[in-house]
Amino acid sequence: MPALALSLALCALQMWPAVVGGPPQQRFAVLDKHWPLRLTKIQNFAWQNCGPPSDPAVIRSLSVSPDPVSMPGDVTVSVAAATTVALTSPLQGEVVLEKKIGDMWIKVPCVQDLGSCTYKDLCAILDQAIPPGQPCPEPLQSYDIPCHCPFRAGSYNLPSSTFYIPTLDLPPMLTNGDYKFQVVLSNGDQQLGCLRLSLSLHSESRWYW
Repeated sequence: MPALALSLALCALQMWPAVVGGPPQQRFAVLDKHWPLRLTKIQNFAWQNCGPPSDPAVIRSLSVSPDPVSMPGDVTVSVAAATTVALTSPLQGEVVLEKKIGDMWIKVPCVQDLGSCTYKDLCAILDQAIPPGQPCPEPLQSYDIPCHCPFRAGSYNLPSSTFYIPTLDLPPMLTNGDYKFQVVLSNGDQQLGCLRLSLSLHSESRWYW
């Protein structure tokens, strides 16, 4: 999970402006720019590993600043992670997204590949985002972090790096509020890692822009 998570997250940050602004056939379904909400702020970010001690892939440290992160604007990220086994295709990612409503946490359904979704082949998603043969985006390349499967066993470290986050549109299900994400990475019957994130989203109607 460590290098894979870094690659997926950083590639998304790097490619979002081109994807949402490119021709329709190059856009991912989750980047529909006709969604009615515009994300303006993320805050109260927290994380923890949620798997048993036997999980081979773990995050050792993860920092996101400032708090809150405003959009559009800059975000600074640092990550240290490790895996004791190679991560090879097919890698499945099972995401559970919950929103707090009152005193209850309600599961957000999977809509257009966003929400509580299962991604059967994360390696294929990476290949779609960055065709094999193309160089990995910075700063992955500078820090020898791969962007394609397989990911070798070992440690992966991204020193503090700053990224620009452009204007992002959201589907109507992601209104203002507190959210929890749980991501379980597996290969066949073997669980490789589990990461739990929590954060608060603030959005506004894009029709007022």
